[in-house]
Amino acid sequence: MKIVQVYYNTELAGILSKNGGIYRFQYDEAYLNKPGSKPISLTMPLKLSTYESDTLFPAFVNLLSEGANKAFQSRSFKIDERDYFSLLLATEGGDRIGPISIKQYHAPTQD
Repeated sequence: MKIVQVYYNTELAGILSKNGGIYRFQYDEAYLNKPGSKPISLTMPLKLSTYESDTLFPAFVNLLSEGANKAFQSRSFKIDERDYFSLLLATEGGDRIGPISIKQYHAPTQD
């Protein structure tokens, strides 16, 4: 399973995962309960239940480079151009347009 954290500006908005051919996105409960929280996309309104799809959600596909830049990144990272999830992870932390960013998933620590 591949997992990334999704941020809206500096706030953890949720978790995006891919297991086999299924993509899932779930908003973070603390984010949902925070007044003024905004959805990451108009097509993914705030809700507690998990979004599920056999293709990567357009809100995340739109974070990827296109054309020659995407081809260059794919060659540089040795990632198939159609492996959107791996490209998202490989390019995390780069300059993005808009409030949505992706970071590697770090499991919560137990005290």
